[in-house]
Amino acid sequence: MLFFGMAITTLGSVVPQLKAKFDLDNIAAGTLFSILPFGILIGSLVFGPFCDRYGYRVLLALTCFSMFVGFEGIAYAPSHFALNICIFLFGLGGGAINGATSALVSDISDKEKGANLSLLGVFFAIGALGMPFILGFLQNKFNYESTVSIIGAATFLMGIIYLLVKFPPPKHAGGLPVKKSLLLLKDDLLLLIAFFLFFQSALEGIFNNWTTTYLTDYLHVLPAKALYALSLSVVGMTVMRLLLGSIFRNMSAQKIWTITFSLLLIGLLFLSFGKSYCPAVCGLILIGGGLAAGFPIMLGFVGDRFKELSGTAFSIAFVIALIGNMIINYCMGFIVQRYGVRHLTTVGFVEFFIMMILCIAILNKLNKNHKN
Repeated sequence: MLFFGMAITTLGSVVPQLKAKFDLDNIAAGTLFSILPFGILIGSLVFGPFCDRYGYRVLLALTCFSMFVGFEGIAYAPSHFALNICIFLFGLGGGAINGATSALVSDISDKEKGANLSLLGVFFAIGALGMPFILGFLQNKFNYESTVSIIGAATFLMGIIYLLVKFPPPKHAGGLPVKKSLLLLKDDLLLLIAFFLFFQSALEGIFNNWTTTYLTDYLHVLPAKALYALSLSVVGMTVMRLLLGSIFRNMSAQKIWTITFSLLLIGLLFLSFGKSYCPAVCGLILIGGGLAAGFPIMLGFVGDRFKELSGTAFSIAFVIALIGNMIINYCMGFIVQRYGVRHLTTVGFVEFFIMMILCIAILNKLNKNHKN
């Protein structure tokens, strides 16, 4: 998960060098950013059925090798076409390893799945924050190719280690129950959780992608300070996930969601009505904290409910979540173009209320199932 976090931010960190190296215009550079999520989507789609049928060892090793090719391609691809292929493999491995590690943690956790998934999410955040820092810190000593290549070699080594580690046996070594797997698409609880994550992923995406524009264009903040504010939002999420995995480990789901939505609402209010840098930073930290519980706690519910087909259920949830990220980020571009980036918070409030309604429906459904 640490390497997936690094993978997510690597492309954005080195795209100026790639544009110069391959003489890419903005459209060609934008294509690179569209190939990465497409690879992640495909990886998220295939990991679940594969893990349920064949187990985790082979898939985790293959995903590491795929990311290794991606890292090395970003460093040393001989052509633009080869770079595109490597970035797709980068996303493919990253999407699969994100889902597979989450499903694996759920499977090996007899209880408190959400808390353990929160701790797993901390490593993603460390990787996402750490890669730009590593590249920046080493830029005067090594070129980006060397740094990215070394990270790639580490993923290859991790793949070898996975082949040597003992994992839980496959759940369906005799063959995946296709009919039972397809019935998951009709399960009310899974669909409610998946569409909650649809909006959760979208909300994370619009704040990751549009916060710096909001701060620079709407609040007239310097670009360097805007990037710093965005980093603090990730720190807020990281700290909250640490708390969810430790101090709040035994807290009830209802209390966790009350804290989560309170942080998110207060953060949106700070960002929306605070017309200067400091209130905006406070808002972003609170928003990061408010978004921390979404994926780990909801995936914990999925792991508890669908133990026999956890990988496939996780795949469905991740794919719908990624589609939400893509669709709403695409729509956000039109909103910004037509009405201005100030409506970032408007979209945030709309998503907040939709997520709250879905969360209430999910908790009610879980309570009914528990009573039955």
